Amino acid sequence: MFQRSSQPLVAGAALCLALASVSAQAATWSDTAIGYRYGTQFQEPGNDEDVAKHVLQFTHASGYSLGQNFFNLELLQSDSADPARNSEEGATEAYLVYRHQLHAGKVFDAPLAFGPVKDVALSGGFDLNTKNTAFAPRKRQLLLGPTLKFDVPRGFLDLSLFTSYEWNHCGLDFPGSCTSPGNETDISFDPYYQLNLAWGLPFEAGELPMKFQGFFNLNGAKGEDYVGDETATEQLMRTSLMLDAGQLAGMGENTLWVGAGYEYWRNKFGNQDKPGVDTDALMLQLEWHL
Repeated sequence: MFQRSSQPLVAGAALCLALASVSAQAATWSDTAIGYRYGTQFQEPGNDEDVAKHVLQFTHASGYSLGQNFFNLELLQSDSADPARNSEEGATEAYLVYRHQLHAGKVFDAPLAFGPVKDVALSGGFDLNTKNTAFAPRKRQLLLGPTLKFDVPRGFLDLSLFTSYEWNHCGLDFPGSCTSPGNETDISFDPYYQLNLAWGLPFEAGELPMKFQGFFNLNGAKGEDYVGDETATEQLMRTSLMLDAGQLAGMGENTLWVGAGYEYWRNKFGNQDKPGVDTDALMLQLEWHL
């Protein structure tokens, strides 16, 4: 399905699985889940049609003596409104995220706490993706920066400020596209900032065990794109309200979660002033924790 462009992604996935395995051996806590979500209102830049997507997700988070790891791999299957290259079938995408945190409180035996912040961490990681569309993206992103870990009664609330470096690829081959003379097929974007807010907040609504989870990214402009157009500030929020259905069914806590999600995306991938760069998509979501 994916050819040579997917090899770095496969290597990255193997590396992350190895890191997760090593850290799990000395883990102070861990949580592994398989998830699924579905929506019909997704958007793709340059496409004015709504796209339906099935998304299969594998997530692992764990803590160890100096900090924590987070790994997330998603396989996204579009319908025919977002076709694969030279096909009427929907495109397939793989997207990998890895983040690592070093906690000051664990490294120096004393948390760096102030006000509502219970500790500070140094965070870093990478994103990788590949997709078999005509555009043929191959995103490679590195991130590094501080994280404020807020003191909440249950769950977590983290605010990070990253410096980000991103490389990508464009395979379009029509006149005026990125393969035209003078344009770029592979590009190194200007360094940019990413403000990331991530949360997972369990609570009870009467006798119903619930959680509110998600993330919000604010990405600064990253210079010119493949055809010399200026990129714009990008916003992405993906959040969900989930019910612990497994606990209600007698399967134990944190086993099967069901709920509804919402994706908000503005200036997708830094694109602006074209169709398909803004998304408002409702989603059905499921999580099975192993």
